[in-house]
Amino acid sequence: MSIGRLRLVVGSLLVGSCAFALADELLVIPTREGVTSSYWWMPRQNAKANLILLSGGSGGIGYRNGTPQSSNFLIRSRDHFATGNPSAAFNIALLGNATDMRQLDPVLRARPAHVQDIAAVVAHIRAKNNAPIWLVGTSQGTISAAAAAIELGDKLDGIVLSASFTSFKTATSVPKQAIDKIRVPVLVISHEKDSCNVTRPDENKYIIDSLKNARVKKMMTLTGGHDPTGNECEALHWHGFINFEAQASKAMTDWILKPTP
Repeated sequence: MSIGRLRLVVGSLLVGSCAFALADELLVIPTREGVTSSYWWMPRQNAKANLILLSGGSGGIGYRNGTPQSSNFLIRSRDHFATGNPSAAFNIALLGNATDMRQLDPVLRARPAHVQDIAAVVAHIRAKNNAPIWLVGTSQGTISAAAAAIELGDKLDGIVLSASFTSFKTATSVPKQAIDKIRVPVLVISHEKDSCNVTRPDENKYIIDSLKNARVKKMMTLTGGHDPTGNECEALHWHGFINFEAQASKAMTDWILKPTP
């Protein structure tokens, strides 16, 4: 084999190896004794940060036929978060549910066991790279993000709360948690037309007021999209930034890159 041919073969193998190394995949890890959790891992070259996306409702990613298929805003927008921002790429982790918590609710999301599962995923990703780690939660996922940020402290680099669960009738809602303990940057973001009665944009001010020790905090309200369908608290309504996914995800990743008040 000629030297030129050898170089071509080796180069092809290296390109193939890099492509394989960056393939999306489902990872299953132990998170508590006798319990495992899964996450869909989307590594990207030269990623500026790791984003752990926490879906709403009962949680999970709707994993079927080898891919996540949930219509949740964060899950269906995962590619926008990964490479939709021309300023930077991001590694994405879509958090699945633990084997003993197949259906999450507002109470379970604030329990130490659930936070421990998130902490184990954070540690697993930290072992992969040194890029910043952010939690991005939507709807009930904001309960999880807030609870984890309270406990994990500087193990996280920041959190984004999208369509935050604000209802004061729920003991674990974001403004009723001890969010004054959160010190990392926090973005609170909603669609102005979100009319879900437990994620009202006008109640985001209570979250901002309670984030007394966050290094940076910002409240952002977006406008745009079209053709909402279904229940106003579901993912395909304004609650889930319907037909505005690319713009909403870019607003979040722009802020992650440069958190400002």
